[in-house]
Order: sequence, then structure tokens, then C-alpha cells
Amino acid sequence: MAILVAVQVFCRYVLNSSLFWSEELARYMLVWLSFLGATVAYYRNLHPGVDAFTSRISPEKQRITQLLVHATAMVLALVMVISGIQFAWFVRMQISPALAIPKWIILAVIPVSGGILFVYALAFLLKTMQRVQP
Repeated sequence: MAILVAVQVFCRYVLNSSLFWSEELARYMLVWLSFLGATVAYYRNLHPGVDAFTSRISPEKQRITQLLVHATAMVLALVMVISGIQFAWFVRMQISPALAIPKWIILAVIPVSGGILFVYALAFLLKTMQRVQP
């Protein structure tokens, strides 16, 4: 995406000729990177959290809090899957202006990333449930 934008800037200001499709492609790439990046961040436990509260409670309450976080993530992931499919179906006949690709392909990242997030959250939930407490 960064290379695409750099090439577009070079073409526009040095060659005085614009790549008409590059802005649209960069925008769609950013959308896909954002959604898939969020799933990677969740998998690597890099998502934002409130450690000031959870670090002060007992280990058992921390475990319960983690279970609630993962269960909530599963619910939100299901919302992403269901709503993403509905929205992609709604725009299934629309075509992007510059690239001439169906918009449902662009919006497919919402249910796809929701499905990935659901699988990760389920795995973390089960892992947390199996953890033996001292």
C-alpha cells in the first residue's frame, strides 16, 4: 500500500500523470489491512486493555475477567460475521468506480475477519477455562 501511494505521488508530481485507480485501491487495501490487522492484534494479545484495574484484582477474578473479555469478543465477532454478510449481500450488485470490481469482494473482509476473530476468541476462551488455578 505504501509503495502504491509512493508511486502515485511520483506519477502525479514528477510525471504529471495520475494513476486514476491507485487511490481507490489504496483505500481498499487500508480497509483490508485494518480488519485483518485487528485479528492479528487480538491473537498476539496486543489489543487495548485496561491493566490498571485487572492488575489489582485476585488471579481468580483476573481469570473471570479474561473469560468475559473472550466471550464478549466472540459475540462481537458474530455480529461482524452476520452484519458483514448482510451488508456484502446488500451491495453485491455495485461495482467500484475505478477498479470495476464488485464491492462485495471489498466488504467480504468484514465477515472473514469476524470469523477469524471468533475462532481466536473461542480458542482463548477454552484455553482460559482449562487453566488450572493454584
